[in-house]
Amino acid sequence: QINFVACQLFALLAAFWFRIYLSPSHASSAVRHAFATLFGIYFAVFCFGWYSIHLFVLVMMNYGIMNMASIPNIHRYSFVVAMGYLTLCHISRIYIFHYGILTTDFSGPLMIITQKITTLACQLHDGIGRQAEELTAEQNRLAVKSRPSLLEYLSYLLNFMSIIAGPCSNYKDYIAFIEGRHVHMKLLEVNWKQKGYDRLPDPSPTGAVMYKLCITLVSLILFLTLTKNFPMAYIIDNEFLDKTPFLSRLGYLYVVTQAAKPKYYFAWTLADAVNNAAGYGFSGVDERGTFRWDLLSNLNIWNIETATSFKMYIENWNIQTAAWLKRVCYDRAPWYPTALTFILSALWHGIYPGYYFTFLTGILITLAARAIRNNCRHYFLSSVPLKITYDVVTWAVTQLAVCYTVAPFVMLAVEPTIKFYKSVYFHMHILSILVLLLLPIRPQTHSVRRPQNQAMQNSIKSK
Repeated sequence: QINFVACQLFALLAAFWFRIYLSPSHASSAVRHAFATLFGIYFAVFCFGWYSIHLFVLVMMNYGIMNMASIPNIHRYSFVVAMGYLTLCHISRIYIFHYGILTTDFSGPLMIITQKITTLACQLHDGIGRQAEELTAEQNRLAVKSRPSLLEYLSYLLNFMSIIAGPCSNYKDYIAFIEGRHVHMKLLEVNWKQKGYDRLPDPSPTGAVMYKLCITLVSLILFLTLTKNFPMAYIIDNEFLDKTPFLSRLGYLYVVTQAAKPKYYFAWTLADAVNNAAGYGFSGVDERGTFRWDLLSNLNIWNIETATSFKMYIENWNIQTAAWLKRVCYDRAPWYPTALTFILSALWHGIYPGYYFTFLTGILITLAARAIRNNCRHYFLSSVPLKITYDVVTWAVTQLAVCYTVAPFVMLAVEPTIKFYKSVYFHMHILSILVLLLLPIRPQTHSVRRPQNQAMQNSIKSK
């Protein structure tokens, strides 16, 4: 943990230096790629020692696949090798090298690199191996039209801004950032002459970085004061279970889940700030004319804490991982996209049984929540009081459903998970099953079936 914080703080300083002294106007793309790569390798070795060799082995294995595999299969081979290697490392780290040894906990960077490898492979497959009319608008925008050079590939996967804590970004966005086109491309989407500008503005990330650093500081304070004082293990303590009523146990479950969040808020917001400090992460201008630096943001704390649906909560938690799951699994799954996406998420996280309890429970609750929303929500939209009542009730249910779902994720093992679910009578599982049995399920439209140009597809069919 000390190494992690030290590396990220040093990366923050290096990012400011990188933006000022190695900006595209001062240095070539090759120099920027080389600096980002070398510093990233140094951080990996500093944090994980010889265990960092796993990162480099996976990177070079998939570079070989990317250059030798046929384009129609490049995404499949890359996915199998990257996920297979990650899973083997999860197994060996726990059962061979013992999970308690912190220097062997290299899984975090390996998980990020796995995301990037599979993202690039899928986008390369889209750019070279598929026709434009077969792609969705997003797939077409992110498609990579040529294989990257070794330097570009290493820089994308191992750059110092994201090697320790991510997040995963799209290859084309990263290359545009290195080449100095990243901000310019986003600014061209706005008509600045109508806003009274003679030329394109030059947005600075300093304000966004300072704001995110304030969030990391508050998160760190909350972590040090709350997380260790409200351990998740207490909810299955025998004395606690014997003396605490059911509703009070649910209330305490909410408290301990809230106490577990600050460490994620800290790590992800700091990682976002590091990228912004380097000048990466500009996402455009909002309706008020404010420059936005949230292209790589991994969470939206306000939307998480006020979520009124399970879907809304998931979409604002670990955002870049959710985007990765959508792009490599949900949009490409031939059947059962929701179930396959949850299973891939569990496999990517590791092999602890608690992960699978969480994600399988998540499938059930997601389907039940969707059924309730589709069948009931429209009855509460006729008046403001009804809508407020609906929002309050769905907020409370969503927060408790999330707590119920993620508890095994923290406990990890089978025995405490079963003990916890027994203590709360499996109530969310039972309610979700009843909902799915009693309410009609409306079919969902799967976006992967919709190509970017529907008119072109219809024309092809008519011919």
